[in-house]
Amino acid sequence: MKIIEIKTESFEGFESLLDNKETGLNWNCLFVLPVWLKAWWEIFGDHKAPEIMAGYQNGKLIGIAPLRVEEETARFIGGEDVCDYQDAILSPEPHPDFFKTLLSHLKTSGVRYLELGDLRPESRLLREMPELAARMGYTVCSDQAAFSYEIPLPKTWESYLQMLNGKQRHEIRRKTRRLNEAGNIRFRVMSRPDEISEAMNLFFSMFRASRPDKTEFLTDQMASFFLLVAKRMARHGFLRMLFLEIDQVPAAGVMCFDFNDTVYLYNNGFNPRFGNLSVGLLGKVYSIRDSIERGRRTYDLLKGDEAYKKRLGGTPVPLYRLKIDLER
Repeated sequence: MKIIEIKTESFEGFESLLDNKETGLNWNCLFVLPVWLKAWWEIFGDHKAPEIMAGYQNGKLIGIAPLRVEEETARFIGGEDVCDYQDAILSPEPHPDFFKTLLSHLKTSGVRYLELGDLRPESRLLREMPELAARMGYTVCSDQAAFSYEIPLPKTWESYLQMLNGKQRHEIRRKTRRLNEAGNIRFRVMSRPDEISEAMNLFFSMFRASRPDKTEFLTDQMASFFLLVAKRMARHGFLRMLFLEIDQVPAAGVMCFDFNDTVYLYNNGFNPRFGNLSVGLLGKVYSIRDSIERGRRTYDLLKGDEAYKKRLGGTPVPLYRLKIDLER
């Protein structure tokens, strides 16, 4: 008999589950890593206890849903402005009883709505939970909310260029040539924990300078989150800050995370002094090349329809939101 038990974990217990390789869970989403969600909670949380719900089948861990409950609604821990997409953490085997028990547990706890987003198309939550919830008599709504973009990385830089259409390839080569004619070019990587304060101060200055809306976005609270998550991700070896310099002057900065053979382009900024050289775009180009040379398989440009994502060869990935009314 399959006996599913839901236990609420602390962040400390959540972190220990990531480090325990014997659980066999698929940690395939950057934005549900305990180090990420704990940093979000410390900066943006409301000081209540999180609802990190772990499901056990006959004593074996089979899934985790990192949630927060506000009044009658349960959502993922984290905000959509800093978490591009999220998911549950599940064992490879199908466990529909985990989803069923989770929904029943939430309803018994006084939760009326479960609102989850954004979810990638391959998310088992998205594929399996709507039909299950409908069979349980709940009202389900699922709709597309946004697009993410990603690039499958080939083995070599030249192969990447050949993946692009002629116009895209010509643009990158022309802009790279103009950049190299402008001075001595250096691409610097900073990823060690002892480098992060310097790297983030430099990054913040270019982030704010590159566009007025970025200055508005980067409040003191948001900057505190960026700095905290950067320091903690660096301790795990997941952070990669990349800076493009012209004659030793910082021209562009890219904040990336490197996890499970995927590089995530999280944010970027540039020095307006070099705007005529397209350094904002070329900082990303150099980051893609760095990822290829290090053997990564995917470059994730994340959520948003900015034009540069298509110019760099990104392919769209639809993202969905799922809402379940547990009272109907």
